[in-house]
Amino acid sequence: MDALAEITADERARLRELARRQADYAALPVMEQRRRMWYDLNDARPGARPPVIVETWTFDRDFLPESLSRCRSRAGRAIERTLLRNIRNHELIDDDKVMPATFEVGWAVTVDEFGVKIERETVKDSQGYDTGYKFLHPIKDLRRDLAMLKPAVCTVDREATAARRAFMEELFDGILPVRQVSGVPGACRFLTQRVVELMGMESYFMAMYDCPDEMHALMAYLRDNALRIMNWAQAEGLLCLNNENEASFGSSYNFTTQLPSPGYDGRARWADIFGSANSQETVGVSTAMFHEFCYPYYRNVCEPLGLLYYGCCEPAHPFWDDIRRLPHLKKVSISRWCDQRFMGEALRGSEVVFSRKPDPKFFAVDVALDEEAWSAHVRETLEATRDVFVEFIVRDVYTVHGDLSKPRRAVELARREIDRA
Repeated sequence: MDALAEITADERARLRELARRQADYAALPVMEQRRRMWYDLNDARPGARPPVIVETWTFDRDFLPESLSRCRSRAGRAIERTLLRNIRNHELIDDDKVMPATFEVGWAVTVDEFGVKIERETVKDSQGYDTGYKFLHPIKDLRRDLAMLKPAVCTVDREATAARRAFMEELFDGILPVRQVSGVPGACRFLTQRVVELMGMESYFMAMYDCPDEMHALMAYLRDNALRIMNWAQAEGLLCLNNENEASFGSSYNFTTQLPSPGYDGRARWADIFGSANSQETVGVSTAMFHEFCYPYYRNVCEPLGLLYYGCCEPAHPFWDDIRRLPHLKKVSISRWCDQRFMGEALRGSEVVFSRKPDPKFFAVDVALDEEAWSAHVRETLEATRDVFVEFIVRDVYTVHGDLSKPRRAVELARREIDRA
């Protein structure tokens, strides 16, 4: 709250003006059309049109440069950037995001996940942006160091949360309603990411051979820790429904009538939540080792959810026999390394969404958009997914070389191919 108090009168006027622009865009008829598109997709209505999304935060050097900020206080700039991201997305890209009609406030939650701190070193690129990084792994020898890991300790500051919400309600009074959201770390279910942060990729891969019992013990600890965090959040009443204009993972939006689950009485449970999990780190692991060292633990941490978005950049097809058995599976990420035709066949006739992640090279590597190649790239997905529910989520674009017309044109071309399919 002390940081919020630093927001000046001029900054308040700036933030209220941006909030009005966001509210005006949220009221446009096209937003209701997009909302309906997402409901059709996620509720598995025949003929649902594939939405097209471009995630922007990775190329903020082009999309949201610091020069756009007029606020000078740290808190004012953070709020300003949230509003500007929404506004500029509509004005410059005009993809299928639905403009938020609210301003979200999360719980002030602190989680000491392991009882040990994982330090991280970063390296700036030639333009001064933190891009490269490495973890300083606390586990050097799994047999020796496993005992250092402790059960997660979670706390919530209700007073700080209430104060922040009250401030936002007063700031945006008469313009944007303020909405409470969970703000509970969902990445605790990214179990193998936690393994690599704790001990490193090479040590992880070797441990499955050298000390399998200890590796199972680590996975069991991570499973139990994830469930401990989830159970704590539910018991504390920190969960909020996310079945509307929220992203389950990676800008894949959750609009659905399938949640909340039966038995919902106004107090959200994990059974009412659209959650996510992934295991990018096991891309080099055999299917047998994934089945032994990963699948059982992921199955356990996904069981409490209402719906599940699974995957990120890892290819889904090698592990599909296990992935398809994960409870409540609703969407599966299909990255550039995935066999699209295999997954198209696998998902045909189901209600699971083929969440396509197009190759970001068309935006970030090529200075100019190769319109013919990009269109062919989109067509390849559409041809592989006839009678399959599909969404296009462009991610991991780190620069558009200063040309913000590229993502907008790519969206237009993708829509043209969808119209022709």
